[in-house]
Amino acid sequence: MDTITRNKTIKLIGITEKEIRADISDLMDNEDLDIEIKPFDSKTYIILTADADTEDEAKDIIRPVSKEIKKRLGNYIYSTKEKKSLEMSVVSLLEKNELTISTAESCTGGLLAGRIINVPGVSDVYKEGFITYTNKAKRKTLGVNKATLKKYGAVSAQTAREMALGAALEADSDVSISVTGIAGPDGGTAQKPVGLVYIGVCVKNNVHVEEFRFTGDRANVREQTVISALGLLRKCILEYFS
Repeated sequence: MDTITRNKTIKLIGITEKEIRADISDLMDNEDLDIEIKPFDSKTYIILTADADTEDEAKDIIRPVSKEIKKRLGNYIYSTKEKKSLEMSVVSLLEKNELTISTAESCTGGLLAGRIINVPGVSDVYKEGFITYTNKAKRKTLGVNKATLKKYGAVSAQTAREMALGAALEADSDVSISVTGIAGPDGGTAQKPVGLVYIGVCVKNNVHVEEFRFTGDRANVREQTVISALGLLRKCILEYFS
């Protein structure tokens, strides 16, 4: 009888490969199950693979380990379905909590909004997007304070915070997310190097801002920013409603 091979992929965001290994190291000693931890575009996949005589036997090997991983890693897991993307999980979370969202982008120039809008049915939650590339646009469209820009600069936690608040106010949305950073290849300094990005999330007027430092070329920095923004958005919504 030919051996049946079955696998299951658990998709995570906001946790490193090293942290995952530390949390599930004992589970990786299972001789009947191969567990691969694979970093992928600022996300991490855990791939469980089992060989058995029948499909049911293979599933029986995978099921308890998958269940234990879900128990341990909880909210870091955004999907266990092959075709469900991070942006799909975010939109589902918005729909579940009956939340509307707006976006305010600088260095990503609409990539974040585009990723969210790619999800079918998003019109039920997505209200408006703002691309405020210049300081003038940030002031005029989002109400970012001129003094904030002068003191801290466009790429700062303070500006990201005011962008998020401004987007939520302007669009009258429950949730908003802002992105400001230096994608390169030019524009970096010793204090603010290329790859420095601030992402702000506003949920019901509560704002959380995080600093990120990405590597790679301009396209890579922008892509990592979009993924990290979606991950932070998801994290903030879960924390607010937990």
